[in-house]
Parts: sequence; C-alpha cells; structure tokens
Amino acid sequence: MIPDPAPNLLTRPYRGLSVQEVDVPLTEPDLRAYLTGREVYRRTEYLVLRNGDAAALVAVRKESEEPLFSPVVEARVLAGPDRVVCVGAPEVDVGNATALARSALAHARPGALAYVVTGRFEHVNFIWCPEPLRVRVTEVVPPTPPKLLAMAEQVLAFDEDLPPIELELEAVDITELAAAHPAAGYLLPCRGAGTDVGAPVSYLDTRPADRREWLLIGCERSLQFHRHFYGDEPPRVDLCPRLRVASADRATLAKCCLLERGVEYEDGRAVVPWGANLDEVRAALRRLTGVPPVPAPAA
Repeated sequence: MIPDPAPNLLTRPYRGLSVQEVDVPLTEPDLRAYLTGREVYRRTEYLVLRNGDAAALVAVRKESEEPLFSPVVEARVLAGPDRVVCVGAPEVDVGNATALARSALAHARPGALAYVVTGRFEHVNFIWCPEPLRVRVTEVVPPTPPKLLAMAEQVLAFDEDLPPIELELEAVDITELAAAHPAAGYLLPCRGAGTDVGAPVSYLDTRPADRREWLLIGCERSLQFHRHFYGDEPPRVDLCPRLRVASADRATLAKCCLLERGVEYEDGRAVVPWGANLDEVRAALRRLTGVPPVPAPAA
C-alpha cells in the first residue's frame, strides 16, 4: 500500500518525479486505469499529470526497480486539480527543500495540499503541505544581519538533505544592553558595524593602553582578556548567546567563544564557536533537524 504523505514530502532527488501531459480526466478512477500496467522509469515514485491547465499528483508502486522500466502495480492519486497549486519560479532550486517551501508558501492557497514548482533550468519538484521547521538563531548585533544567521542561510542554500527550515533571529543587541545599563563609557569585545551606544567606547581587541572606568559588555572570554591585560575585573553585562534563556518550543543555534572548534549539543540547542566555519554550522543544523551527519570521504 502507498502510505499517506507526510508534511514537507518532496522527491529526493527530483528525478523521482515524472511530469507528463495526458488526455484523460484527472479523476482517481481514470488515472488509476491509465497508469496501472503502464511502464515507468525505475526511479519514478511520483507523477504530475497535466491536462490543459489542471494537474494531479499521483504516487506509484512498481513491479520492480531492477529493470530500466517497470509496470505500475498500484497508483494512488494524492491530490487532484482542486488540491494542486502549480508555481513558476525560475529562480528556485527545486532540489532544495527550504527554497521549495518558501516558493510554495508564497503561493499558499486554502485547501491546497501539493505545490508543484517549476524552477531553475525548468526542473520540476513538488512539496506536500509545507511546514518549515523553526530554528532560532541567537547572535550578537551589530552587525546586522549577524554572521551566524548569514552562514546558516548559506547552509540552507546548498545542503539538499535538510528539511525546510525557517530561521528566526533572536538578537542580542549591544545598543539595547547599553541603553539598559547606562555608563560613562563602555568596553566592547571588538568593533561591530555601526555600534553607537551614546557614550565613549573602547574595544578590548585593540588593548587600550589606559585602563578606564568602563562597563564591559562582553562574555566570559572578554573578562579573561581584561583580567590578563589589566589585572582586574570591571563591572560587566554578559552578552554570550549561549547563556540566553531559550524556550523549548524550537531548536536553537547559538555561538560561544569559549568553544574553539567543533559543535556542542545541549537540550535542543547546538553551539558553534565564535569563529565557526560552514561545516560546523552545517553539522549543527543537521543535528537540530534530525538529519544524519555528512559521511566522511572515502579513504
């Protein structure tokens, strides 16, 4: 029996979807009669059958996957024309689940189940009931957008194993922290794009020659640097994204400069180093969404 599709279902790779023009009515009895016994390519799992401007999505089970072509032994119409939305989006990589879901949701229609997207290179894929997984990205701003969010977007753009993901920024805003903790002067870990806190600012990474009466807006590592440079601990407001109290309603990606390499996982949260690379961000997103790690290259 062909099972019920789960939300976010798409063909991976999209060669598993065949798109065909037919001259039969797009009803369940007609499509079953049309497809049963008909040969299809051994990799075909789904068909989008078009009749004029209407389309239906059908799942098929084949007699065998060994020969190049094999007859259909079961066909199930997953969505008829009233439940299928066809989208033309030439900028979309239809092998990418996040891009596919975004395109579908931009054309959401009440009652629709399947979104058939014709994307880049005229390639076609579908997504069933798109429900992107929400991942919170906790990061310091400025700069805006912050680097970790930009890196996560990069990963979503190339990793075709990931499910559809919606990234939600939880910003640790230096200007807001400064406004909530007025001081005559501030010491920040390093220069951020456009940091204006309404008072004189020094930057720890420049190792100011004179120790001033400043408020340190920084993490534990910044405090360690200050202790090494000046031999004491100033008043401090902690900005470490890792220490933000996150609710358990969604997965969280954060960074911490006490972590120098790799990824750490704790209670639905993945923590990468402050200088994380794309491989670490990719590993974190895979773990948060239940996707197996990238296999190591063969020796």
